[in-house]
Amino acid sequence: MSEGAARAGSPVRNIALLAVAQATMGSNQAILMSIASLTAAGMVADKAFATVPVSLMIIGTALATGPAAWMIHSWGRRNGLAFGAAIAIPAALLAAFAAWMGWFWLFCAALAALGAPAAFANQYRFSAADSVPPALKSRAISWVLFGGVAAGFLGPQISALTKDAIPGHEFTATYLVMALLAVVAIVTLWMTRLAPTVRNAAERKAGRSLVTLLADRAIWVPMLAAAAAYSLMVLVMVAAPLAMVYVCGHTTEEAAFAIQWHIVAMFAPSFITGAVIQRLGASMTAAIGLLMILAAAAVSLHGITTMHFNIGLILLGVGWNFGFIASTAMLAVAYRPEEAARVQGLNEQVVFGVMAVASIASGVLLQLVGWQAINLIAIVVATIAILALAWGSLTPHAPSKPA
Repeated sequence: MSEGAARAGSPVRNIALLAVAQATMGSNQAILMSIASLTAAGMVADKAFATVPVSLMIIGTALATGPAAWMIHSWGRRNGLAFGAAIAIPAALLAAFAAWMGWFWLFCAALAALGAPAAFANQYRFSAADSVPPALKSRAISWVLFGGVAAGFLGPQISALTKDAIPGHEFTATYLVMALLAVVAIVTLWMTRLAPTVRNAAERKAGRSLVTLLADRAIWVPMLAAAAAYSLMVLVMVAAPLAMVYVCGHTTEEAAFAIQWHIVAMFAPSFITGAVIQRLGASMTAAIGLLMILAAAAVSLHGITTMHFNIGLILLGVGWNFGFIASTAMLAVAYRPEEAARVQGLNEQVVFGVMAVASIASGVLLQLVGWQAINLIAIVVATIAILALAWGSLTPHAPSKPA
């Protein structure tokens, strides 16, 4: 058992509370993905600008990943994570005010700010992994992300129930509810007893340099696999509803149904992913996830019926789950305690930076090269990541002292 895990509270308690926080803050993200573009569309004459706030939110998440990791490891996990959730309160209130007034650029600023809480929430999985014995790391990561299942259902339902709660000001009440959800997350996070971080700057400098860390394939291979799984999921997911409606002639209801089950497929496997990792190993599980993404692309290339989209997006969701969770589990045992802030911050910047680029590029690629070409790109990138995992597994190397 690592020193940090030994000094943390009950593993079950921490995992359960972090899963609740994941469900709560994840619901806020699901709400934004459901209504942000619709809110913006009511503010501008040119509907092409409707996706700008969501893009700014994703960019905000990518930019906040490094500072989030630094704060968590400098202030302590509980303090840092609670602060991240607290950012959502003024940001959501600003979004509500912008929705009330119909001010587009103020709404864009609010959405950019709402990207920061997501960067902190992305650290829940590492906080869980670092607060349990090594044998439980993969299960801890898996169970925390399982909270996303509740978020996938709660977010859209909250949006629907609160959409017209304030007559004449569509979605304004929804953003107010987001602020309340952030309060719930703060209270939940404050109840955790997570492993202490190495908060002394001099002690953290004792770890390996970034150059040395990136030369270690136990570090860069899981980073590459996680970035591939996340970016390909976003690339295809963002383009899929546009392709269904505007390219293939399906209805918006059919597109919404496909995305809903894709989100469920992203998080529902978390119930078993940890057990699969313990049985097959993290590297093999990550490779299986990337193979599922390959299969999703193959299905999408085979046809454009609603069945093809539904099956492809479900495979894509499960593939992301296996690929992302297993890659995180691989990384969680590859660094020393004094290197945690450096490695986790770098990993989040790489993964979510690439994801932000994929999100922005998705619509452009759909227009320039088409739906089939996007799936061919997915096949190429997933294949490269699988080969990297194979090379990292087959080539012997000296493991680092685990966190």
